[in-house]
Amino acid sequence: MSKRKLTRKQKWRIEKVQQERIARAQKREQLIEQQMQDDNLGPEQQGLVIAHYGATLDIEPPGQPGAIHRCHLRTNLPPLVTGDQVVWRPSLKDGTGVVVALEDRTSLLTRPDNHGRIKPVAANIDYIVLVIAPIPIPHANLIDRYLVAAETVGIEPVLLLNKIDLLDDEGMELMNDMLSIYEDIGYQALRASTRSEDGLAPLKALLDEHVSVFVGQSGVGKSSLVNALLPGVDIRVGELSEATGKGMHTTTAAKLFHFPAGGMLIDSPGIREFGLWHIDAQSVLEGFREFRPYLGHCRFRDCQHEKEPGCALKQALENGEILEERMFSYKQIVNSLDV
Repeated sequence: MSKRKLTRKQKWRIEKVQQERIARAQKREQLIEQQMQDDNLGPEQQGLVIAHYGATLDIEPPGQPGAIHRCHLRTNLPPLVTGDQVVWRPSLKDGTGVVVALEDRTSLLTRPDNHGRIKPVAANIDYIVLVIAPIPIPHANLIDRYLVAAETVGIEPVLLLNKIDLLDDEGMELMNDMLSIYEDIGYQALRASTRSEDGLAPLKALLDEHVSVFVGQSGVGKSSLVNALLPGVDIRVGELSEATGKGMHTTTAAKLFHFPAGGMLIDSPGIREFGLWHIDAQSVLEGFREFRPYLGHCRFRDCQHEKEPGCALKQALENGEILEERMFSYKQIVNSLDV
């Protein structure tokens, strides 16, 4: 079917709307530039991005938790995210300001959006806390995708089984069996419940003095954990969808919260699938922590770890040094890259 041609009037309306949008953007930039040149701006100082709202950021000066300044940012800066350390100039008139520079990042958590474009999520993170729960049912392949993503960006992942109060003895045994696979590999795994408060003390001890981010499917209780760990924050908590059994998104923007002992927690929007189509097969391979000692030891340099003779990974699998479940998960992820 051929595309319907636009009338002259429709074309004029579209062009008019586009011109108005460009004019508004230029006007905003002019206002920022005027503010930048205004003598009422204070000196440059360091700041921390607490939250991001489109064209504006909430900036907090060092050592002043809660002293938030709503700031514009220069258009020549790269996309900024919660957790970024920046340089900004405060307004001496109304408590706002302008971000003028981005400081070097120690780490950057990214994920692809629905169009495959890489989107930054949070910066300068020490721990990625992957939250799972009995409902929605955790799948090993989804967990492995998160772990590979964390390994790729060099951020230490921690597994957290939440809502353990929902498990009977048999269910807890099944969950522990699944978590033991990752603990044997070298990952730290915690268990907790916001309802019974079991496991919250070890979790808080881990997070104190570090910058952490909670990730995981919607409905696993990330916002409930924030409320339990930081009383008074009151993050809105959503129910599970009756139709799908999955969580309904309640957090709409990444925000940073302070622990009294000095640590920081970034609560990020829940995502149901952590796509890895922006990562190549070699990065996925290296993202499986227990595979690394065998990489580069196959007989053939271009070994696909399928049926080739002299494959070091296949030999490790036969020797029981690599689990069949993890090898199967690796192949699933690699095959999904070609879709």
